[in-house]
Amino acid sequence: MAARGGTEETALGYEQARDELIEVVRRLEAGGTTLEESLALWERGEELAKVCRRWLEGARARLDASLAAERAEDSAAEGAGSGTE
Repeated sequence: MAARGGTEETALGYEQARDELIEVVRRLEAGGTTLEESLALWERGEELAKVCRRWLEGARARLDASLAAERAEDSAAEGAGSGTE
């Protein structure tokens, strides 16, 4: 398993990082690796978990922004509808 640089790591999509993380966990749980290999796998798993977390946090921020914009539009529409009658 080759180590990846910062720019390549950030280029990983969520699904790619998740799938690789699943493979890392599977290999660690299966055992049979040396201490050095296990440490390298663990470190890679930590990097991949951070990538996944960043993707999920970004998705949450986008959803929150979209919902806030929708609520603002709804409020503006309600205010315009109840103005002068």
